[in-house]
Amino acid sequence: MKKLIFVLSTLFLFLVAQMASAQNNKDIVDVAVSVDDFSTLVAAVKAADLVGALKGDGPFTVFAPTNDAFAKIDSKTLNSLLEPANKEKLSAILTYHVVSGKLAAGDVVNALKKGGGKAEVTTLQGSKLKVIKKDGKIWLKDQNGNYSQIVKTDVMAKNGVIHVISDVVMPK
Repeated sequence: MKKLIFVLSTLFLFLVAQMASAQNNKDIVDVAVSVDDFSTLVAAVKAADLVGALKGDGPFTVFAPTNDAFAKIDSKTLNSLLEPANKEKLSAILTYHVVSGKLAAGDVVNALKKGGGKAEVTTLQGSKLKVIKKDGKIWLKDQNGNYSQIVKTDVMAKNGVIHVISDVVMPK
């Protein structure tokens, strides 16, 4: 019986390691494509012509809004952003969700400790995004004063990390 438990435990650990390794062989775009809850984000990245950039070497930290986060945006506004005529504006919004470098959850927590519960990151869009610890949770605060909770951290990719957020953050 002990041998069977040992063999099953070893097999389970091997499978978990293989799954983690497979995920780390995917770039940020491939990881996003593999998650159903990022279908709106993937469509937006394609419409903004940012696929090539996010498949690059990086590393990048992406604060990725879920489909529910995009659903909070008025559908007329969202559909308008996805039109080719608004590619530049959509690109600015999406690159506001990306930071150069790989900031894992531990890095963010350390920065918040050093900053007394607050930190600031510069996005690829060129503007600042605030990171705040409030009520035991970690939030992003955009330039308009709107908040988005980081709901899942450390989705690793070969060229960076994804943190899942509850709302789309917007630059001014």
